Amino acid sequence: MIPWNEYPRPQLRRNSFFCLNGEWDFAVGDEVYDRTIQVPFCPESALSGIGEVFPAEKMRYYRRTFTLPDGFANERVLLHFGAVDTIARVTLNGVFLGEHAGGYDAFYFDVTDALRAENLLEVAVEERLDGVYPYGKQTRTPHGMWYTPVSGLWQTVWLESVPCEYICGIKFDVTLDTVTVTAEGVSDGTFTVGDLVAPLQNGTATLTISHPRHWTPETPHLYDCTITTATDHVESYFALRTLTTETVNGVPRLCLNGKPYFFHGLLDQGYWQDGLFTPATPAGYAADIQKMKALGFNMLRKHIKVEPARFYYDCDRLGMAVFQDMVNNGDYRFLRDTALPTVGFLRRNDRRLHRDPATREAFVRGMERVVQQLQNHPCVVYWTIFNEGWGQFCGDEMYTRLKVLDGSRFVDTTSGWFLGAQTQVDSRHIYFRRLQLRVKDKPLVLSEFGGYSYQVAGHVYRTDKNYGYGKYNTREDFVAALRRLYTDEVLPLVRAGLSAAVYTQVSDVEEETNGLMTYDRAVDKVLPTEFADISEQLTME
Repeated sequence: MIPWNEYPRPQLRRNSFFCLNGEWDFAVGDEVYDRTIQVPFCPESALSGIGEVFPAEKMRYYRRTFTLPDGFANERVLLHFGAVDTIARVTLNGVFLGEHAGGYDAFYFDVTDALRAENLLEVAVEERLDGVYPYGKQTRTPHGMWYTPVSGLWQTVWLESVPCEYICGIKFDVTLDTVTVTAEGVSDGTFTVGDLVAPLQNGTATLTISHPRHWTPETPHLYDCTITTATDHVESYFALRTLTTETVNGVPRLCLNGKPYFFHGLLDQGYWQDGLFTPATPAGYAADIQKMKALGFNMLRKHIKVEPARFYYDCDRLGMAVFQDMVNNGDYRFLRDTALPTVGFLRRNDRRLHRDPATREAFVRGMERVVQQLQNHPCVVYWTIFNEGWGQFCGDEMYTRLKVLDGSRFVDTTSGWFLGAQTQVDSRHIYFRRLQLRVKDKPLVLSEFGGYSYQVAGHVYRTDKNYGYGKYNTREDFVAALRRLYTDEVLPLVRAGLSAAVYTQVSDVEEETNGLMTYDRAVDKVLPTEFADISEQLTME
């Protein structure tokens, strides 16, 4: 059975799809292929069949053979990689296709001219965890809030056939009753939504939707659509929704579809006990989303990680807003980046931080790719550029650059602290003390808080380590403390104008035992019957 054999790109679907996941030959340090690995699971994970952390300086080598299925080849064949960490060099039948640097974004090659009847695909991967490239929560020495490093292929590898002139990308721009599509790579064709049809002119078409149904987490309506040209046909979807900041009754608020909306959320690290960056099946995403919705949450803050398209598709269709972090790079220093800010010493000038040109360039390139890759997902409502100063530099410039890339979503330049840069929100992290904040001139977002720790016997990563913010020994004490936190501290803030709150976190991750589920997803620490009433109070205020 081929793992992750589902179509990997729901917003640009063609009939042609040939999955290359499954068993590959694997080697470390030299090209002696003495073992096999299950793709798309990283070698550090149990699901890969290897489960080892290898020295950073040793190359990872992958290879497999394949034969195209009958009737697959069109005029061109494209080879896609969902993500490879960190630098991938790809060769097909001895022909070097190219190199890609960056571990969180998709890329592809046109392999038509290199194809044979029998094909040998080889990928050499260099792991780079030196701070230059975005790395998120990975570390060579896992502890506390830092986790096992991930390398190599960790998303789907696949092939598709396309005509010589094909739709290589699409972009939707929406209002509450119109949609404009831009089809990249083509000029003429038609854009169809139900019974509505509009011609493409220079690759662009606009339709007005009568009796529009707006997307919200409570009513996640998606419009199916198609784009057809003389040579190509793709299926996609979009949603009608808008995001604005408005002053309502004298209080600045985040608004969804023109109305104040409270984003009731959780920090979502996107780690899995058996697969690390990758769940055993894509169904793992929907299971997490549905469990959090059952508790009454309507938002996940995807924390310093970018997921495969399937995650965002599930959020789109099931109704879960996403606050999306960019993936940090640069060096981390505990005193500068955590200890001093936690007790109130907040840096105001970030222009001189992280001055290495290569590091800055890699961050900007990663940010641009994230926006391009996720821009059509209606669930993504909010971008976080920097988290707690990790890798932060030139916040004003990064805010301006991001708003040019995407002016339709909320932008949080400095989540937590390291204040002073241009931003759309007042974003704060509070641990270890009472939640006391006041709404000022921007919508107030409590972008991290809580993190209460409760270890469930038999479902912990390590019995000798326990990382969290306040520890509870029984489930009853944990649930009672969680309820008090929301009723006594969060709910009054919501009544005073708080626009969003992000509790830490969805699940335990390695030594962190502050999730609402255990790391293996086997035990729910709080049940809907114990919390949904609080969620209802929060979202009704």
